[in-house]
Amino acid sequence: MAKEGKRIRAAHEGIDPTKLYALDEALALLKERATAKFDETIEVAMNLGVDPRHADQMVRGVCNLPNGSGRTVRVAVFARGAKADEAKAAGADIVGAEDLLETIQGGKIDFDRCIATPDLMPLVGRLGKVLGPRGLMPNPKVGTVTMDVKGAVAAAKGGAVEFRVEKAGIIHAGVGKASFSAEKLAENIRAFADAVVKAKPAGAKGTYVQRIAVSSTMGPGLKVEPGSVVSA
Repeated sequence: MAKEGKRIRAAHEGIDPTKLYALDEALALLKERATAKFDETIEVAMNLGVDPRHADQMVRGVCNLPNGSGRTVRVAVFARGAKADEAKAAGADIVGAEDLLETIQGGKIDFDRCIATPDLMPLVGRLGKVLGPRGLMPNPKVGTVTMDVKGAVAAAKGGAVEFRVEKAGIIHAGVGKASFSAEKLAENIRAFADAVVKAKPAGAKGTYVQRIAVSSTMGPGLKVEPGSVVSA
């Protein structure tokens, strides 16, 4: 069994793995222990009372974090003509149509978010097997298939976070950086949790938000009291 390093031991020192921490206390502990040589990402994970194998229990959506994610998001846009110009003016990193299709089919996927105008979805549909598994396929439910290209690019660049429940009923996302203040991180986490609650599917029964945990890239995970994150 590999021995834990000094930094890992120090990060876990004083953490009670059985305790439910209030969100503010958990974030303070995470920030104290985020001592890596890079700006660690703060993540939240939520266990939901859903079974996503059933269509009426799927949870999916998008949240615009009030304080941004702290990430540099590279955005690709499928658009032509005036909409392509609009995308470029809004700050999209890659804009194209057939040429962008060929680039992606050639194996080059140099972006984190993909947006498309509705008229180009038949073209983008050819990339389903490539973009789908990576979570990059444009979807109108999360605002990435739209004629409002400017707004979609601005949202992606400004910290919009997509979420989709996994097979085990878990949703997770990066909601900021360790360099953010605890107050800004708390605002982001509560906004994310509110978006997940609003996306509660009709088929969900019993307790919807069952467990919540927060962690940093190189730090420990802390269980959080759900009531300190979401309204009853």
